[in-house]
Amino acid sequence: MWGSLLVMLHTTVVLAVTARVLIRPRLDPSVRLAWIMVVEALPVVGILAYLLFGEVRLNQAEVQRMADVRDRLTNLREPDHHVTAEPPHYALPVVAANAAVGGMPALTGNRIRLLEEGDGAIDRMIDAIDRAVDHVHILFYIWLPDHSGQKVAEAVARAAGRGVECRVIVDALGSRSLVRSPLWTQMQQAGAECVTAFPWGLPFISVLFRRLDLRNHRKILVVDNHVAFSGSRNCADMAFAIKPRFAPWIDILMTIEGPVVRQFQAVFLADWMSYTGKDLGDMLQPVMPVPQGTDGGEIAQVIPTGPDRRQGSISDCLAGMLHTARDQVVITTPYYVPDAALDAAIRSAARRGVEVTMILPERNDSIVVGATSEGFYYGLLSAGARIMLFRDGLLHSKIMTVDGRMGMVGSANLDRRSFELNYEVNMAVFDHEFVAELNQRQDSYMARAREITLDEVRDWSVFRRLRNNLLALASPLL
Repeated sequence: MWGSLLVMLHTTVVLAVTARVLIRPRLDPSVRLAWIMVVEALPVVGILAYLLFGEVRLNQAEVQRMADVRDRLTNLREPDHHVTAEPPHYALPVVAANAAVGGMPALTGNRIRLLEEGDGAIDRMIDAIDRAVDHVHILFYIWLPDHSGQKVAEAVARAAGRGVECRVIVDALGSRSLVRSPLWTQMQQAGAECVTAFPWGLPFISVLFRRLDLRNHRKILVVDNHVAFSGSRNCADMAFAIKPRFAPWIDILMTIEGPVVRQFQAVFLADWMSYTGKDLGDMLQPVMPVPQGTDGGEIAQVIPTGPDRRQGSISDCLAGMLHTARDQVVITTPYYVPDAALDAAIRSAARRGVEVTMILPERNDSIVVGATSEGFYYGLLSAGARIMLFRDGLLHSKIMTVDGRMGMVGSANLDRRSFELNYEVNMAVFDHEFVAELNQRQDSYMARAREITLDEVRDWSVFRRLRNNLLALASPLL
């Protein structure tokens, strides 16, 4: 009797959860189908998995506070007309798509430069912090208490000690080793304000209000509202102490001057005001264009994304760029677990004759994600795309260039976690010279990579193909 009651109860719950999956708005059909299969196939476990990870559940008070902060900053961040860019004709749909997702316009009068690949790039950030006279704003997903992390923390402490207002945000999970280290206390004792994004608190209570795996994956440094640093690099050595067997970690980092710095400042302030409740909107001051001769400087546009925003994801922006491609696309990403629209846009570009090259790490720090990525290789190669596997460490840069005239750089990976769960910040740049720099950097990756062919993929063992394709089926859940 009790067994029959349990079966009936389980069946009722399964039907209720299935109905919940079916009526949820803004859910990709592939994700909907994948979750129904999990709930139906895995008794109890599937139901618990969906309740914990199936929905982007946020604390509604936090969501409202974030929305209020964005509304507050929207009225302050509109730039003067002389820095609002008139993009080239080919970029108009891309700029419009980016603005629809991130809410920010394209701005001209910027100077954007790539920093070196090695640990010396961290020294450029330290130099900027040491020259700060008003404020230092830092946001990192991962900040390790290693050599580079220690140097940056000490620079922050020095700046705070001389009266500079220093504000630090780190992700509670990604930077947990820093938060537990003496460096965190050292910065606070020097006068820096330090907060964590998405602290765990009491997990069994927190899970009732929001998903526990939401993360702030952004990487931003703004100094005096004058210069910003951003890209894919975390505040850590290339040796990456927490995963040394995959080292060196190869990243990209930019230094930015000009009006677009104000957009990075807005992203940081929105996060700070959301986490602390402190109103710093008055700090969002205009930034003058950088003299660039007669061409007006580089046109750039910052695109912040996160699960509390319902206007789309960075996937929509990347797909928009791909649909404009006519000659060449080069993509670098450590993790390729795309949604259907982005994967289709890449394959469509290759099929219509665009030279599409994808650069991925040969060895991935996540076995599951690495195998899932391999599940997409056959479709990409069959469409005519080239896949280059980087062999000299873990390639962690996130870059896409199109036709040598527009590029995207930032923190977002080409995976569903970046599209749907993480808070990310990317920047689109519309400038031939800077995109040429990006392509040179990607050329350097290809020089350290090997090409994988369609014949090689066809020769994979049955077990490897089965594993990869099964995980690719589950990619909507990753």
